[in-house]
Amino acid sequence: MLDPLFLSQLQFGLTTVYHFLFVPLTLGLVFIVAGFQTVWYKTGDVRFLQLTHFFGKIFLINFAMGVVTGIVQEFQFGMNWSDYSKFVGDIFGAPLAFEGLLAFFLEATFIGLWIFGWDRLKAGVHLATIWLTALGTTLSAYFIIAANAFMQNPVGYQINEVKGRAELVDIGAVLTNPVAVAAFPHTIFGALMFAGAVVLAVAAWHLSRNQNYDIMKPALRVGSWVVIGAFAMTFLTGDMLSLAMVAAQPMKMAAAEAQFDTMGPASFSIFTIGTPDGTSELFSIRIPYLLSLLSTHTWDGVVEGLNDLQAEYIVIYGPDEYRPILWVTYWSFRYMIGLGALSALIAAVGLWVTRKDRHPKKWMWKVAIWSAPLPMLAAIIGWIFTEMGRQPWLVFGLLKTRDGVSPGITGLEVLISLIAFTLVYGALAVVEFRLIRKAAQRDPKELVKVDSETGKPDMSLTTVY
Repeated sequence: MLDPLFLSQLQFGLTTVYHFLFVPLTLGLVFIVAGFQTVWYKTGDVRFLQLTHFFGKIFLINFAMGVVTGIVQEFQFGMNWSDYSKFVGDIFGAPLAFEGLLAFFLEATFIGLWIFGWDRLKAGVHLATIWLTALGTTLSAYFIIAANAFMQNPVGYQINEVKGRAELVDIGAVLTNPVAVAAFPHTIFGALMFAGAVVLAVAAWHLSRNQNYDIMKPALRVGSWVVIGAFAMTFLTGDMLSLAMVAAQPMKMAAAEAQFDTMGPASFSIFTIGTPDGTSELFSIRIPYLLSLLSTHTWDGVVEGLNDLQAEYIVIYGPDEYRPILWVTYWSFRYMIGLGALSALIAAVGLWVTRKDRHPKKWMWKVAIWSAPLPMLAAIIGWIFTEMGRQPWLVFGLLKTRDGVSPGITGLEVLISLIAFTLVYGALAVVEFRLIRKAAQRDPKELVKVDSETGKPDMSLTTVY
């Protein structure tokens, strides 16, 4: 229980998952807020200005919490994973430097101008600030994904045998890593799904109480369409990512299906019950040819199996267990897809039952409200699949996880910091939830004061965040 490797893995997993609670909402909601403001700028419809301020406040609360948790997460590279930092620091530091010095500064600068520039900047210039904030947020995500992609598919490096580390030789290759190029749109559309689900849920909460109907009805429909459209694009980009995954890490795709033997054509199992050692299949529901189609884009493509890959990796990398924990990869892959599809289904039903000013039953509103976390859970489980499916590698083919942990750290030290992080993060979670709930339940008309004579908003009286 005091194994420093196990505790360091647990701590990094928990802090990463906790940080990612805030990332997708920030990535997705900034585009929805920018969209609301653009509609107001183009049409002058004050409802969309009210929606801009209303969801803009939720965006800012979440953004602040994401910054705090992201900074804490990076400390772990030096605290718990110093050998990893030593090995990949020359490469990993480059995209992180781009993220901090370019993307985050761009994001922070223009988010400040957006917050305080409502009555100081021209409307068009002010609108540009929120879109530049969205650009900075998106660039930030890309650079971080590029850094992570090196762990999945190392490129643009050479090994310095004297110093015992990987050194950067081609930053272009790192930034255009096929895994990064495929994972980036998948991440962004997944984030838009979560943001749309939050907008949908908040609007449903107000509409279920018969309040702010004229403002929240458009928000409900926008949120629903964003969820549906983003799910479709997440599915398509997921197909791109699966091809990149098969090329870079065939073991991960085999583990996702618990495919022990190489075969083609290969079927995809929706649900399987097998023996604990995975050698026998007791019951399975399968779709013929689907795994071949997902893995190779051909109906009869050959999919490599776990046993053959294990034997191949032993020859290449030496004796070890190279198969990840199968129940984690198998079920996380399915929960990721299932939760995303369920969220899109709820959004589609919501559009149908609210058409032409119809009023759904009370239980339907509750389903809409409580469906908000589904895309977030799908995204988190997707990252668990991505990272757990790479094991036992920290950097695939170059550095194993057990070789990256800090050599001088003790299990007790990690346990103490793990408990401290858990307590602090638990308190921050309560604060975050209460702040967002309070903001979500507020009357949007209070945020924008409208001149009673002209019917136009008075920007000097607009609530400052």
